[in-house]
Amino acid sequence: MRIGEVARRAGVSPRALRYYEEQGLLASIRTASGQRVYAESAVERVQLIQQFFAAGLSSRTVLQLLPCVDSGASSPEAFALLESERNRITEAMASLGAARDALDRMIDIAYHPTPEHCPALRERSEESESVSPRRTAA
Repeated sequence: MRIGEVARRAGVSPRALRYYEEQGLLASIRTASGQRVYAESAVERVQLIQQFFAAGLSSRTVLQLLPCVDSGASSPEAFALLESERNRITEAMASLGAARDALDRMIDIAYHPTPEHCPALRERSEESESVSPRRTAA
């Protein structure tokens, strides 16, 4: 099957297929004219690669997992790798959550500025205090 057909059936671009080949995730043979030809199983493999990517795995990690896919047997190393990736993603989510919370605080300050958080308001407040007329006892 040619590159355009695999791309169409798998829902990816031909460029993505070339990238997968460069990364060692997908194999093709070349015709005498240099065109790529893929096995029928390439469509399913590309869809699996897409699932790995959607799960947040890098091409390097996917490459490490593909021998298990190809053999049909998992290994303790594969499970450890997947758990490590899950932990990495969990840590990233926590970091993003903290960043979102900090941004929420900044948005709240922007909507409700106070002299404590806004130097311009602090300066105006100080200026108005120094210019205010003093009352004298009558």
